[in-house]
Amino acid sequence: MQLFDDGPFFDPDAPGAADADAVVEDNALSRTTAGPPPYLSPSSASMYQQCPRRWRYRYIDRLPDPPGEAALTGTFAHRVLELLFQEPASTRTLDRARALARDVWPETEGHPSYQALELDDAGARSFRWRGWLAIEGLWTVEDPALVHVKATERMVDTQVGDVPFRGVVDRLDYAADGQGLVITDYKSGRAPTARYADSRLAQVLLYSAAIEASDGVRPSMARLVYLGQRVIDVIATDDVIRPVVDQLHSTWNAINTDRETEEYTPKPGPLCAWCPYAARCDEGRSEILRRAELGLLPPTAPAVQALGLPIAS
Repeated sequence: MQLFDDGPFFDPDAPGAADADAVVEDNALSRTTAGPPPYLSPSSASMYQQCPRRWRYRYIDRLPDPPGEAALTGTFAHRVLELLFQEPASTRTLDRARALARDVWPETEGHPSYQALELDDAGARSFRWRGWLAIEGLWTVEDPALVHVKATERMVDTQVGDVPFRGVVDRLDYAADGQGLVITDYKSGRAPTARYADSRLAQVLLYSAAIEASDGVRPSMARLVYLGQRVIDVIATDDVIRPVVDQLHSTWNAINTDRETEEYTPKPGPLCAWCPYAARCDEGRSEILRRAELGLLPPTAPAVQALGLPIAS
């Protein structure tokens, strides 16, 4: 059976992948010695802002939080696009991407996180298709042959103000007009509505600040590329970077306070139903049960199975 042949049309309503960069950043943190993490990444900072209790379980207690199928699909697509943009511009074609996907697949299939999914043949085929459709979706939003790439998967390890920071930039490009650099970050999940676009841009704006701190040159633009959907751009001015850097500082200060007090106050809400630690968090479990009683708990939420809740008909 071919792994990446012609297949179904892209379904814009299919569930999106989680942030694949978080998988890379979390893996790096997991290899550090015991104790508090020595730096913040965009994903770890975002998790603390979402719920300090979950952050403690993941980064202090070092409890496992294995990537799900959606995140691993995104990681697979990221890897193929990384290799594609290391090719000469003239060879960045769909055929070349398909060949790279075939080359990368054994690496993905053999990874313990993928093996832990225990997919049957139909599930594995569905996984491959979702990965390929994310890759193919790049051509919907840009022409890879026209991109002037400076670096791919650039690791940034620096200080953003007084915060130790580490993250991985998917692509660092030269601007089309030759004036400045562009931070480009791939997303294989659903593109946000206008209401949530600013919060999604915080990550790439942090990367802009980190590149400036590391290299002395601030990228002129930050860009989110939602594969198969659209591109969201923001000019990296002081006015838009300052608030996200201030928030990073506030998060780092709050983490240090919680390390002293050992509080890590939870923030119960809808995302509790997707938290891998719901069964050990009293507040999170209460919030999930409350939502279940109100009929607000989606039957596909992981907490339904983890807590043994009845599935609404």
